[in-house]
Amino acid sequence: MDDPVTRTEPYGYSLPLSPTGAAAMVTPPPWHFSGEVVMVEYRADPDAVARHLPPGLEPGPDAGAAAAVWAQWQWCSDSGDELEAPERCQFAEFLILLACQHRGVPVVRCPYAWVDSAVSLVRGWIQGMPKQFGEINQTRAVPAGRAGPPMSGAGTFNGVASVFGQRIARGAVHTRTEHGDPPPLFALPLVHSRLFPGWVPGEGPVTGLVASQVTDVTFTGLRSGPADLWLTDDPAFADLGSLAPREVGTGTVFSYGETLVGGRCLA
Repeated sequence: MDDPVTRTEPYGYSLPLSPTGAAAMVTPPPWHFSGEVVMVEYRADPDAVARHLPPGLEPGPDAGAAAAVWAQWQWCSDSGDELEAPERCQFAEFLILLACQHRGVPVVRCPYAWVDSAVSLVRGWIQGMPKQFGEINQTRAVPAGRAGPPMSGAGTFNGVASVFGQRIARGAVHTRTEHGDPPPLFALPLVHSRLFPGWVPGEGPVTGLVASQVTDVTFTGLRSGPADLWLTDDPAFADLGSLAPREVGTGTVFSYGETLVGGRCLA
């Protein structure tokens, strides 16, 4: 970013613009993330999954493979300045993942995501990630006491997500075993659709299919076991409901870290 002393107009990585650029809601990447994840793998209707894939993506050999994910995140930029304000650098997230492929290469599509932070929502839109506001809660492991599952061993981890006061998703993972293999859908590149609608008369939307580029990926404390999952059947959320589980598979809880460095255009 240019030296603010030499700037003669408001600027910033994102809106709002300001004389120093410091007012921008979103700081430039790279962005570093550390999180606690509760993930339920399941199988959805393959036809419904296919209808959620934009041109350029197609169902893979494991059509219908999906996952519901709850996560509690903490993030910062390279400076780490955001960590001085927990209310800025922490957020909760619920999302759906769909297995698919791009030109024969396995990737993952996130058709729906909800977060409880404005910064996370706007940063997601920059990436092309379809974030909306919601209320997300999940069980946390505890190192002391009995008010939660232990940091290791067996335990039950619940996740819920609500929108406008209405619950849309509920899941649970009953951990039984520890292992070192991350869930496949969490280890593949995410592919998003960047969309900025036209605003000036005659202007078309800015669109593009992009893949997230990450480094320094870390999985720790993986524990898995049987899982439960429910997605709403309310007509107001019919599109989400069309991805409801036909069969629920394994659930996994784990700690995760990554650095998101930017996006890559997919032709």
